[in-house]
Amino acid sequence: MASGCCSSDSKLFAAEARSAKWKSERRQRLRARYSARVLTIIERMLVEHLPGVVPSSLLGKALQYMSGQWPKLVRYVGNGNWPISNNLCENAIRPFVVGRKGWLFSDTVAGAQASANLYSLVETCKANEVEPYRYLVWLFTRLPLAATADDYADLMPWRMPAALNR
Repeated sequence: MASGCCSSDSKLFAAEARSAKWKSERRQRLRARYSARVLTIIERMLVEHLPGVVPSSLLGKALQYMSGQWPKLVRYVGNGNWPISNNLCENAIRPFVVGRKGWLFSDTVAGAQASANLYSLVETCKANEVEPYRYLVWLFTRLPLAATADDYADLMPWRMPAALNR
């Protein structure tokens, strides 16, 4: 079971690597034609083996989790823009999770919340390939002038003029 599943997972990730530079429509067609079939094989293995595994065993727990998450796991096939995994998000929040322990020692709840908000802005900059320091300088010069929801939306990192991000 495990080797068959790993082999199938490798096929899915290989297809994603092959299609990484493709337009989303083309990638979605690959997923519909190829990845969906591989996922069907994995699901068959899951359905076949789940009843014969001790639920409290590590494999049993893993298969039960996989079974419960299956609709979320296969959802990426329907949209060529969606990533196969959330590794980018996981990697982005890892330092935040580590920092969370440090924020336990903030003097106030407001101070911890302010630190978390600042950290979120910096990570959003990184995710959008915006240099955090330049963004914060740009943000803090414009923030006092914002009055409406649209004004605040225009201050998001991806809205910073590209010319300022050099």
